[in-house]
Amino acid sequence: MPQSATLAEQSAGPSPFAADPGARWARLIAVPEARWAGIAVALFLAGLVAQFSGGPSWLWWALYLACYLAGGWEPGLAGLRALREKTLDVDLLMVVAALGAAAIGQVLDGALLIVIFATSGALEALATARTEDSVRGLLDLAPDTTTRLDPDGGERTVALVDLEVGDVVLARPGERIPADGKVISGASEVNQAAITGEPLPADKTAGDAVLAGTLNGTGALRIRVARRAGESVVARIAGLVEQASRTKARTQLFIEKVEQHYSLGMVIATLAIFALPLLWGTGVRESLLRAMTFMIVASPCAVVLATMPPLLAVIANAGRHGVLVKSAVALERLGSTTRVAFDKTGTLTRGVPELTGLHVLPAAGTSADALLRVAAAAEYPSEHPLASAMRAAARARGLELPTAENFQAHPGRGISARVEGRLVEIGAPHALLPEGSPTARAAVDAVRQRGDTAVIMLCDRHPVAVLAITDPIRPEATPTIAALTRLTGVAPVLLTGDNHTTASHIARQAGITDIRAGLLPEDKVSAVRELETGQHRVTVVGDGINDAPALAAAHTGIAMGRAGSDLTLHTADAIIIRDDLTTIPTLITLARRARRVVTANLVIAAAFITGLVLWDLFGTLPLPLGVAGHEGSTILVGLNGLRLLRDTAWRRASNPA
Repeated sequence: MPQSATLAEQSAGPSPFAADPGARWARLIAVPEARWAGIAVALFLAGLVAQFSGGPSWLWWALYLACYLAGGWEPGLAGLRALREKTLDVDLLMVVAALGAAAIGQVLDGALLIVIFATSGALEALATARTEDSVRGLLDLAPDTTTRLDPDGGERTVALVDLEVGDVVLARPGERIPADGKVISGASEVNQAAITGEPLPADKTAGDAVLAGTLNGTGALRIRVARRAGESVVARIAGLVEQASRTKARTQLFIEKVEQHYSLGMVIATLAIFALPLLWGTGVRESLLRAMTFMIVASPCAVVLATMPPLLAVIANAGRHGVLVKSAVALERLGSTTRVAFDKTGTLTRGVPELTGLHVLPAAGTSADALLRVAAAAEYPSEHPLASAMRAAARARGLELPTAENFQAHPGRGISARVEGRLVEIGAPHALLPEGSPTARAAVDAVRQRGDTAVIMLCDRHPVAVLAITDPIRPEATPTIAALTRLTGVAPVLLTGDNHTTASHIARQAGITDIRAGLLPEDKVSAVRELETGQHRVTVVGDGINDAPALAAAHTGIAMGRAGSDLTLHTADAIIIRDDLTTIPTLITLARRARRVVTANLVIAAAFITGLVLWDLFGTLPLPLGVAGHEGSTILVGLNGLRLLRDTAWRRASNPA
């Protein structure tokens, strides 16, 4: 949902992943896996320069072996620990294969293996660290301290964690609500977009419930605390995101799952190829050379590289077209999407209220433009989103605004001002509309039935107009929904915290029939899980803090980047940077094509590996030829995957016909 500030700006301290490049580099260095991967890459590049510039062999051997140490000690140690638990880790296998390559003189091939796996581990560690930082930032959305009112009427500043159920706190204008509770006195409008997704502030008076982390408007509220800090809606959102992220972090590429079984078979075969010839009288050096040749040509490195180029090519292609996909795993999951769920405000809609109608009542005696001119003038000093909508409409029609005098904001009611000698009042119909105004009430009901927000305008205490305010649908929303319906075979679903009437109005325009409205963040998670129990792989598209748990729980999460909260951007698997919804079906289509290319590449890689292994087992495969065949197959499948890097691949995906 639209936020007045990003989570990083709302938090007490700066996010480690803020826009400051220095902060990003500091956070990068703080992750041990990233540090060691960076050192390994630097040593590998230095070794390449030394080797191919004619440097002494001892120098580039030393650089490569240092690369082995920097990039291989951590996965090697983790693999040994896994081995103690009777589990064979694929990273340990790669370290052993790299050492085997060095033992028979192919130190460059081994160093390349080390660099590939060290870099992969560093990217995974960085993604985990970013999610943890975002969850900590979410907990900072509520203030650290608040004003507690004592029974004798005194005020005391206390830490949020010290609040008890039943305490009374004071939320002053512009402050964030410190705890979930109920208003016992006062009136104000509260911006709840961060939690519920409603695009407009909600009027709050005595008896109304309020949520921690929401932003108080122009009035002061006395609130009785209903939940402790650790049980608030904001805390529950943080818990949901963290829990879902831990579950998702265990997801692997399909080929990585295959590798775990492949690795065990490869180790057994390598040991057999080394040991059995010794029983038949073959020399140790010859048996070792054959076994190491087998390990190199049969290593899953070729299979891994057959998988990654098409996925990385799509990621790069999507990045050029305004979509950031965070990992190959995320892209693979996108390709298996069978249903899409959308948030409403800020996702299917623009998230900025607009004036869509001005209904002139019989008592007005003037034109719509004349009334809009007066309304925009009266609202000119106001910071309310509705006021912005009226001013924008007046500017669009080229109206010159008179000066407003005696402006006053009345929390929970609206505003009043004098314009050209007349008292103008604009606000909520339930607060301003006098009894015995059937025409005005009928106009208000008509506006609300269309899913718009109704605002009443009075001049000198007489109703003169009903203004219709709405959050307009994005122009590309309807074709995007149609394209996704064709692509997945089932229409998307709408998940929103807004009311059912407004949600239905937007859904009808977009072409969505499955509507889930009035949802809190945990309700969205439940809805996603319900959809996935029906054998669907759900991709959720959203933008606000309240969408983050659903994005984390879904098969795949996509965030709208322009208005997205900090937590949502870090939780999502992909980010639409330019807020163009049409990129979603294009990305899913291209992800599916990448899966098909991966399948073809695996067939090619398996054919090469099988041929080389059979040659080594039943003939005499020269080591240089084995290395050439192994690396040649890798280059072949790599080039095949890079076809998806071209702009023509994106254009074909955006227009499958």
